[in-house]
Amino acid sequence: MFEYLPPLNDHNLPYPDTIHPIVVHFVIAMALFAFVCDVIGYFTKNPRYFEVSWWNMCFATVSIFIAVIFGQVEAGLAMPYVPAVESTLNLHTILGWSMSGIIAAITGWRYVLRMKDAQTIPIAYLGAGAVLTGLVFFQTYLGDKLVWIYGLHTTEVVNAIRDGVL
Repeated sequence: MFEYLPPLNDHNLPYPDTIHPIVVHFVIAMALFAFVCDVIGYFTKNPRYFEVSWWNMCFATVSIFIAVIFGQVEAGLAMPYVPAVESTLNLHTILGWSMSGIIAAITGWRYVLRMKDAQTIPIAYLGAGAVLTGLVFFQTYLGDKLVWIYGLHTTEVVNAIRDGVL
């Protein structure tokens, strides 16, 4: 069965480069922009910002599941060479799955609020958006640490592991 799978490249992936970071940047941008629009809409009483926020959350919800799927594939192919890499990767994975549920729940809540009254949002919803924003920043920190400090899926680290240096 394994002979039908494509060989792994210099990034230790069966495709040219990592896809997870590409997709996840859309999620980051959409979730943060949705929160900014909600805050602006709340304080200016302009419901058009709520519409922009709603659609950003909808697309963020779809995108995060795509990001998590590719993240799982790429995490499975990563070669954690020290315990610190493995623990950071595990935390990043758990938080990624959790955030997919959190974003879906917040989007569902937003849908209910939108059906009741599309012109306003409660302050509690802004609080949930602030918590989500904090989670996004922490998750981004973990992802940056995996790439920029530990070098997962970079050709230099993959080659060092394959050569037995790490």
